[in-house]
Amino acid sequence: MEYRYIGKSGLRVSPICMGTMTFGTQTADEKVAFAIMDKAYDAGVNFFDTAELYPVPPSEKLVGLTEEIVGRWLKTKPRESVILASKVAGAANGWFVPPIRHGFTAVDSFHIERAVEGSLKRLQTDYIDLYQMHWPDSIVPIEESLKAFDRLVQSGKIRYIGTSNDTAYGVTKALMQSEFHNYARFQSIQNNFSLLNRRFLDELAVVAKNEQISLLPYSPLAGGVLSGKYNQVNNTEGRFFSYLNTTNKRQRLMAERFANDRSLASVQKYLAIAADAQLHPVTMATAWSKQFSFVASTIIGATNPEQLDATLAAMDLTLSDEVLQACDRVHQEILYPMG
Repeated sequence: MEYRYIGKSGLRVSPICMGTMTFGTQTADEKVAFAIMDKAYDAGVNFFDTAELYPVPPSEKLVGLTEEIVGRWLKTKPRESVILASKVAGAANGWFVPPIRHGFTAVDSFHIERAVEGSLKRLQTDYIDLYQMHWPDSIVPIEESLKAFDRLVQSGKIRYIGTSNDTAYGVTKALMQSEFHNYARFQSIQNNFSLLNRRFLDELAVVAKNEQISLLPYSPLAGGVLSGKYNQVNNTEGRFFSYLNTTNKRQRLMAERFANDRSLASVQKYLAIAADAQLHPVTMATAWSKQFSFVASTIIGATNPEQLDATLAAMDLTLSDEVLQACDRVHQEILYPMG
């Protein structure tokens, strides 16, 4: 097993991270969630990612349930054998209002401290290895957020900090503030990154490589689109099919972004590349997302244990230059299909 360091931290993680955002929903109840985590753990995965906001789609009724499930599972394993990551919900002035703390979330000291205490209780642990900002706060100065994170690092409640859904400007400014004030620095950034969404390579990759901050890609299958299931005739299984017909504007826009004509045309070409290379398309897409020097671990998801077979097959797989070049040609032909 190849273990990689996250940023400049002492965290050594498997190249695959088990994401948990579906745990607690009807498709992944506690029994299924335990089976998924056990299978990943037994395969050598030591890195598990959750958040106070999960499961998704977020709801006031279910929020926090995923951490409770992960916490009960964590009790069945030696604590120090697991690198555990969680997140504080981003600001309510962002892309949507989280159903947490009555919809008034902010990435300030009050909310960060409340969030950590809640997560520690639900996870039944006295520390979190990597604590992340789920998305930036456009109002609260980043130095206030970092000061609060730093206090938690000094107290031993969290070991290291990271950010998510951030920009090159946001990461750079945060690193500068950490250096100036001698606060704990972001060691990681968790952003959407896949064959269908290469935006991280535009600017953020330069920051990640030069500042030694690790990318933890999420949605390496572009919400399941790269599996090819949305290209199948008469298939209606998949969350984006239901999202397209919902009255929820955010979910509908998400479906249109992920499963549009350009992205499906790209997927058709990636399916052909995978077939020629005798690879499962899920395995190829997962392997592609982790095959960059600035990536520490790719976050995968599952709603049943069987789905892990194809993603875990990417753990020790290195794609050939021929496959990588073929994938690049698809991107050049259909630039930024997700916008």
